Amino acid sequence: MQVDTLILGAGAAGLMAAAHAGGRVLVIDHARKPGEKIRISGGGRCNFTNMWCAPENFLSENPHFCKSALARYTQWDFIELVERHGIGWHEKTLGQLFCDERSQAIIDMLLAEAAQAQAEIRLQTSLSDLARDAGGFSATLTREGTATPVRARNIIVATGGKSIPKMGATGLAYDIARQFGLPLVETRPALVPFTLDAEQKASFAPLSGVACPARVTAFSGPGFEEALLFTHRGLSGPAVLQASSYWHPGEAVSVTLRPDINALEWLKAERKEQGRKAPATVLAGLLPKALAQRLVEDAKLTGTLADQSDVKLHALAQRIENWSITPAGTEGYRTAEVTAGGVDTNALDAKTMQARGIPGLYFVGECVDVTGWLGGYNFQWAWSSAMAAARAIVGGR
Repeated sequence: MQVDTLILGAGAAGLMAAAHAGGRVLVIDHARKPGEKIRISGGGRCNFTNMWCAPENFLSENPHFCKSALARYTQWDFIELVERHGIGWHEKTLGQLFCDERSQAIIDMLLAEAAQAQAEIRLQTSLSDLARDAGGFSATLTREGTATPVRARNIIVATGGKSIPKMGATGLAYDIARQFGLPLVETRPALVPFTLDAEQKASFAPLSGVACPARVTAFSGPGFEEALLFTHRGLSGPAVLQASSYWHPGEAVSVTLRPDINALEWLKAERKEQGRKAPATVLAGLLPKALAQRLVEDAKLTGTLADQSDVKLHALAQRIENWSITPAGTEGYRTAEVTAGGVDTNALDAKTMQARGIPGLYFVGECVDVTGWLGGYNFQWAWSSAMAAARAIVGGR
């Protein structure tokens, strides 16, 4: 079988590339259905991009690498595609765009685009061998024990990272990169909940299920102001997931609860207005009741709020605004939304996503060392990087 482009992976990046690479395109995936991560994303509504997508919303050893692809296929380009297919959408917080209906609408849109381009998609099909020679690439595809040899001028690797293995995630992209001598940036789970050690877990167990607005900051990263959620394993919620991408084992994480207020000033004002009440009762007006009670107990406050000195209120305010904790780890790839690290961008052309020195071999999407923030950024990277590779192939004919 001879094709112009063989695409490995029928997820977001793979389907996007299939619709635009031109010529005879074959997409393979070992999954039973295409776009499974699209289907489960955004609570089933698919947070397909972000209105404020910009290079500073991405992590990479080379923070400049993503600029070219993102600039040449933007969030507005994808929004136009969504609207052209009649898919309703809405904005939630922080520029996050979701489908009005189910995520399947995005999958159907991508499949329709690929079908219009006459791309062929073969599911439950695996790559069992890949080699390169002067004429391009030879691959062996396997389905239900039957092997099919394929020749291709171009290979687009869009197999994703290691996150959510129950959805079929593998490290195939990294294996292919190694095979062709491309360097890798060490991979790790990103956008993932933190776990706590046994002592911390027991201490925070009464707070399981409690959520609160917070600013969470990993040692080397920016602070993220969204919700923090206490779980039976540790800490989760959008603010924690964001910070996790910047966290490394052994580092402490700082937490500011209710970053929108000055805790000490608020406490002093409430002491004047509600001094006869217990501190925990008053603090429950600012924080969830169980969390307020826990903080007051930790501060060892007794009596009414009026009984508390400025020194004691300052100590309580510090527990609200300047809380530090060292996670035991993360929940790992099992629940990580993405994989940080991957194919080293120094080995790729930023404009085309082609491997340097290996004409016809492209890496796109999550398998590359470009990791977006929570909120639609990783999907936009999938769309943008896939378009960069597809346009390079079309332009190279």
